[in-house]
Amino acid sequence: MTNADAETGLLQNHSVRRYLASSALSTTGISLMLAVLFKQAFDITGDALTIGIIGLLQFIPAVLLVMVSGYVADRFDRRRVTALMTVGRVACAIAFVLYSRDAGDVSDGSNAAIWPVFLIPLVFGAFDAIAIPARHAIAPLVVTREFLPNLVAAAAVTRVLATIVGPVAAGFLYTVGPDLAYFAVAVLFAASIPPMLRTGYAVTPTRLTDRPSLKLALEGLRFIRRSPIVLSAISLDMFAVLFGGAIALIPVIAEEQLDVGDIAYGWLRAAPGIGAGLMGLVLARRPVTRRVGPTLLAVVATFGAFHITLAMTTNYVVAFISLVIAAGADMVSMTIRSTLVPLATPNSQL
Repeated sequence: MTNADAETGLLQNHSVRRYLASSALSTTGISLMLAVLFKQAFDITGDALTIGIIGLLQFIPAVLLVMVSGYVADRFDRRRVTALMTVGRVACAIAFVLYSRDAGDVSDGSNAAIWPVFLIPLVFGAFDAIAIPARHAIAPLVVTREFLPNLVAAAAVTRVLATIVGPVAAGFLYTVGPDLAYFAVAVLFAASIPPMLRTGYAVTPTRLTDRPSLKLALEGLRFIRRSPIVLSAISLDMFAVLFGGAIALIPVIAEEQLDVGDIAYGWLRAAPGIGAGLMGLVLARRPVTRRVGPTLLAVVATFGAFHITLAMTTNYVVAFISLVIAAGADMVSMTIRSTLVPLATPNSQL
């Protein structure tokens, strides 16, 4: 069976379509929310550090809840866990709607209280810390192992296309008002719940009955240490997240470095999604199956080089192209890592 045949067969599967639809709606909501949130926070404070603090607050729950999130994904139905956490995301989006209405017009600066901009992302990060591991662990159960690389590529394409729609919509909606944008986020999150709950499994999940403990955490760490493939993939992912945060600074780059408006900002924020989407379409048809190691190193180097270009340019077109190419390179890296880790990890430790 060719890759094209495999892709066509996947899209004829009702469970695959529901999984992809839920992922697309959820990712569109997240990308729309973050694009508006970072722009709004920077407009209120005029300080790039605010964006960094928001990012840190979103990350803290992932560290604090690492044992809980893994246990929840292994112990309970991952679809229901994802859906329940998405209800929490809806609540956070509604909180942003109410805050934005009180804050008023922030296009020329605002005296609005800043603490909700920090508190709501912290709570949202807690929901994400549990939802994301559960959602990622669903993919290996929706299809059998031979179709997993195709599903990973298709899901990646779906997600990155969503990251194009979200920021572009953010640029237009922000000109009307942040509250309208956050309301759209709430609708997208709510719409992602039904297809997730209706997603069927092709593989029976292995459920753990043990409670979360230091022993289980150490067992997971020992497995990672014994598996060079998993260790290298996770390490690379960690450094990519750590040093790839320039995307969060796009509001600052757009205003202070490129001097462009809200709509141009939205397109600039969508540029990574465009690059990743184009590369994802290529990978869905022609996945990387040979010379995986050298390919991974090459795309990581490309990712870094074009982030340096982004930092140095004052030209909007150059900045846009740099983000497109860097995201395309990261898409190759992410697809390789996302395929390797589930295949090298027992279902009980996903």
